[in-house]
Amino acid sequence: MTMTTAARRAAAVTAGALALTLGLAVPALAHVTVNPGTAVKGSWTKLAFRVPNERDNASTTKVEVEFPTDNPLPFVSVRPVPGWDVKVTQGKLPAPVVSDAGDTITESVLKITWTGGKIGPGQFQEFEASVGPLPTKADELTFPTVQTYSNDEVVKWADPAKPDGSEPDHPAPTLKLVAAGDDAAGGHGAASPSAAPSVAAVSEGDSSDGTARLIGAVGVVVGIAGTAVGVAGLRRRTQ
Repeated sequence: MTMTTAARRAAAVTAGALALTLGLAVPALAHVTVNPGTAVKGSWTKLAFRVPNERDNASTTKVEVEFPTDNPLPFVSVRPVPGWDVKVTQGKLPAPVVSDAGDTITESVLKITWTGGKIGPGQFQEFEASVGPLPTKADELTFPTVQTYSNDEVVKWADPAKPDGSEPDHPAPTLKLVAAGDDAAGGHGAASPSAAPSVAAVSEGDSSDGTARLIGAVGVVVGIAGTAVGVAGLRRRTQ
């Protein structure tokens, strides 16, 4: 076998490893999600709605996040996003809801809309809100989201989970709620609104950094392994 053929095989192995690495990284940014994905019941937390741009020929120019009306959140505040205008829509609920404290709630935040900015191809943006207290009798909250592109395409992220556990095409961003002390909560949530932003911000940052580092490490390991296989094959053929 010639050196050219061996080099081609090594290149093919490396390319395969790179494709596998990209395949592992892409799903993390494939859908609109809410982060953290889990929070403690009855706590305050910071939610970051992560919106990736999935089009190569258009930019995301509008994001609308609907808030739950069956388990309304009494207090919602938003963090300004440079280059984006934000509008918090508050109105009457479809039906009155009795809160955990026994109060009857008839109005709440129904939707938050971000406009005026741009998420270009290959980019994503996070839109943050501090909310609380979270309900104690619910196990999850969903936030159906509408994503509008510069070419007028509209994508609705509102599909419920499938009975068989598989992921739908456009899943609605979902926040799981767990009891205090549950390890699944990952430490997200705080006892008071004053503590919520700082605690949640640190936890979210650690989570995002950890995920990014894990994906990066997996990519490096797979790449090195692929290259090693190619070099080993080249050496055996040469010998």
